[in-house]
Amino acid sequence: MNFQAFTTNVINPPVLFFFLGMAATFLKSGLEIPKPISQFLSLYLLLAIGFKGGTALAGSEPGGQAFLALGAGIVLAVVIPIYVFALLKKILSDPDAAAIAASYGSVSLVTFIAATEFLRSMGSGYGGHMVAALALMESPAIIIGVWLARRGSKKDKGRDKELLREAFLNGPVFLLLGSFAIGWVTGAEGGKAFYPFTDHLFKGMLAFFLIDLGMSTATRFADLRSAGVRLILAAIGIPLINACAAIATARLLGLAAGDSFLLTVLCASASYIAVPAAMRIAVPQANPGLYGSLPLAVTFPFNVIVGLPVYYAVIQFLWR
Repeated sequence: MNFQAFTTNVINPPVLFFFLGMAATFLKSGLEIPKPISQFLSLYLLLAIGFKGGTALAGSEPGGQAFLALGAGIVLAVVIPIYVFALLKKILSDPDAAAIAASYGSVSLVTFIAATEFLRSMGSGYGGHMVAALALMESPAIIIGVWLARRGSKKDKGRDKELLREAFLNGPVFLLLGSFAIGWVTGAEGGKAFYPFTDHLFKGMLAFFLIDLGMSTATRFADLRSAGVRLILAAIGIPLINACAAIATARLLGLAAGDSFLLTVLCASASYIAVPAAMRIAVPQANPGLYGSLPLAVTFPFNVIVGLPVYYAVIQFLWR
């Protein structure tokens, strides 16, 4: 275990600001970030990370590494919700198992951003195409999760178009992909023009966002009572299994260490924004107290505090 990576991650300002947000709620400090500002922070992060990924890809040499990484991400995003559903349906109803499977098959933008900041703090790089992997891996799990929940049921069949639109053309994914495309088209010149907005302001905006996220996480701890010990353990065990699958796949394909780390983080993360929004529409009979609280209150803190340095240490050991 690389203890330098662990301590660097724990004392990283974004992680500490996340804890500050949690402490604000637990201590009933009265701290509050207005919802419009919270929404703006989310949109800013999507725009900045997409644009920077596009400019990075424009400045890199095209090659098979990008296609291998994107292909691996899509395949894993399809396989993960299927196996998670098979495990959870033994203890949960099909709708609940499918909704949780969709959450763990999809990805977390904030975990991805934390991972890129962690790589930067460790002096490691990654390919800009990994931002495209982030966007492409979000939607498949939503569609598969809804299909798994609806198997054998004749209800809600008229919502397929609404579901597809939510999966492929929802606002966050559209902004992320659009910003990525603009960064790719404008290249180095666009990156230079936008540098103060997408780089100098980025960490400050991320700090405010993580304070808000920490407060939201703290409020979700009460929902964990309905989850039970087995599901809480699953919210830690499933990311570890997914991380192992991603590391093995990346090693087999010969991906670069930085790309392998981000692929691992994407597979180990869980969606607590896009998937819950889609599940409320497509699978209303599923319990949001389960598929909403487990990814945010258990998996996200676990990945940010423990997962990132562990995944990084394993990859550094295997790739050296």
